[in-house]
Amino acid sequence: MMRLPSFRYRAPRTVREAAEMLADTSADTMLVAGGTDLLPNMKRRQQVPATLIGLRNVAELRGISNGEGLTVGAAVTLAALLRNTDVRAGYTALWQAAAQVATPPLRNMGTIGGNLCLDTRCNYYDQNYEWRKAIDFCMKKDGAICWVAPSSSRCLAVSSADTVPALLALGATITLTSADGIRQIPVASLYRNDGIDYLTRAPEEIVTAVHLPRLDGWRSAYWKLRRRGAFDFPVLGVAAAARLTADGLVESARIVLGAIASSPLDAQSAAGGLVGQRLTDDVIARAADDAAQPARPMDNTDFTLHWRKRVIRDFVNYALREIRGDDMRDVRRRVARQMLM
Repeated sequence: MMRLPSFRYRAPRTVREAAEMLADTSADTMLVAGGTDLLPNMKRRQQVPATLIGLRNVAELRGISNGEGLTVGAAVTLAALLRNTDVRAGYTALWQAAAQVATPPLRNMGTIGGNLCLDTRCNYYDQNYEWRKAIDFCMKKDGAICWVAPSSSRCLAVSSADTVPALLALGATITLTSADGIRQIPVASLYRNDGIDYLTRAPEEIVTAVHLPRLDGWRSAYWKLRRRGAFDFPVLGVAAAARLTADGLVESARIVLGAIASSPLDAQSAAGGLVGQRLTDDVIARAADDAAQPARPMDNTDFTLHWRKRVIRDFVNYALREIRGDDMRDVRRRVARQMLM
């Protein structure tokens, strides 16, 4: 049985109190809300903070409010997000992404803020301490070599958060709060393409809210590839969003790929090629080819890397066909193993 290491636990009641605690503590302090990622990592000794600051009792992080769009507190659970009718009706890709995270018990605990800050993953890293010690550890923790690509100067662990590609495709921003103040940034600016140093968030900052803009006329979809129909992290995530005119022309579009690099990949060229076009089969096929072109999946997750690159085209195709209005329920059931009812 893997056991948690010893740690100190602090439980603030307000964001301000949490930010002050974080500012006063040393670098070996981490934030925890649902703990569905951090606590297993601690059991495997991948992350060993001396202090945890728990955010579950911070009421101001658990609300969802309307305004010029939708504001979601960082401690809102994925299950609560799924129950929100505004999310399901107006931000379909986010709803679909949240619905495919893990299993119902984990969605009851896991939070949107936690999913945003999800640790990067790799077959050589996500093992217990003894296994990793047997291969002399890896660059991401305790070692010096990336076993995926031994000549690489950086860690190639993969960004595997389901909600992140969806939030990027929907044009979301986040609020970061510290004892020194508040700042807002696009979700895309939270990430860098480095498996170790994958977040731009400063150590003293807390992700406190996610802001979704009004998206009148937009449609969106999220498709996830994994071996099983539940529990598994994505081997590929495709989020697409498009604003259509009344006669079906694409005015604006975004396509974002997840789980193929250490940060989400914004397929700007593929999305740009949709603008001014109708979503015909040929247009969709060209966009799918363009989206797959820059993708360079590595051999550090499930399935072979060559096959994973090929199916990017298929999954972009599925997402755009769903946005077009095609009935994709049977394909979802067969390919993504998810009904999303």
